[in-house]
Amino acid sequence: MSDAAAYRLPAEWELHAATWLAWPKNPADWPGKFHPIGWVFGEIVRKLAPYEKVRILVDDAAWEAKARRVLAKAGVDPSRVRFYHIPTDRGWCRDMLPAFTVREESPRARAVSFGFTGWAKYSNHLLDAEASEAVGHALKMPVTAAMHGSRKVVLEGGGIDCNGQGVLLTTEECFLDPLTQVRNPGMTARDYEAVFREYLGIEQVIWLGQGIAGDDTHGHVDDLCRFVSADTVVLCKENDPSDANYRPLQENRERLEGVRLPGGGKLQVISLPMPEPLYFEGVRVPASYANFYIANGTVLVPTFNDVNDRKALGILAECFPDRDVVGIHAVDLVWGFGTLHCLTHEQPATAKADAD
Repeated sequence: MSDAAAYRLPAEWELHAATWLAWPKNPADWPGKFHPIGWVFGEIVRKLAPYEKVRILVDDAAWEAKARRVLAKAGVDPSRVRFYHIPTDRGWCRDMLPAFTVREESPRARAVSFGFTGWAKYSNHLLDAEASEAVGHALKMPVTAAMHGSRKVVLEGGGIDCNGQGVLLTTEECFLDPLTQVRNPGMTARDYEAVFREYLGIEQVIWLGQGIAGDDTHGHVDDLCRFVSADTVVLCKENDPSDANYRPLQENRERLEGVRLPGGGKLQVISLPMPEPLYFEGVRVPASYANFYIANGTVLVPTFNDVNDRKALGILAECFPDRDVVGIHAVDLVWGFGTLHCLTHEQPATAKADAD
């Protein structure tokens, strides 16, 4: 086993040292709705801070001051928040920050830096592409670039989900489509699996098909299917046969049927409802309850003023009986084509991280 393979990617429900966010700064991410976004961030931090530290990226002291004013008005304990002056283009930490991997004999995590190309769609990503290594260095962690041959592998955190025991979920639409938003031209499923094995300690990759309608990342798995325990996933289900999500979600369910995990056990699948289709200025946005974030003592779930909000919260509360499951109003947030999981990034707890 190589030195890299000795590390593993923890599950999101394992103990965190902190949650990372990047304070919203780009009005183009929420055109016409940018003003309330800072207050949504204030609510997110207020809900996270009692359970774990929150580390926030800002461009400079002026942006830090703006963020502190909002957090103070939201009632956030300032001792629970630390700011890092690392400039970014946008605020989607899930996709631009490193994968923090751990191993039992090491007192600290390791930052695996993947390439970031703005979802192979947006040109304003050069600062975001540097944030992964910058955060690793700020934490004084070893930083390893994920390579395939001589090139750095492009990968966003929202494109994968892991159970912490060597099993990973992803989609063919995101990483294997040869024509649309191509991250790594020429890479095959086997190539990705080798990269996941070497850098993230993954033994088994479960390939789903398409993502949900309105997702401009072209198939991120964190909008449709998530691990909630080592042997259980929640998978979004659309009940309306005329909806664009109906057939892709049914096909993904068929792919999960009969999946056996490395130990031989069967993967359990729990249905998670979809909200009614949500549009803004005639554009469908990727409203999904699967974009929840699991923190140390809480689970934050996006809600959409929808009849299924309560059902989704109830299902996730049963999945996480040891955590407070709370809703965060995300109707404005989702106009940026992402919600809570897309914006957050967990840093796993280690002896070294806890001492920092």
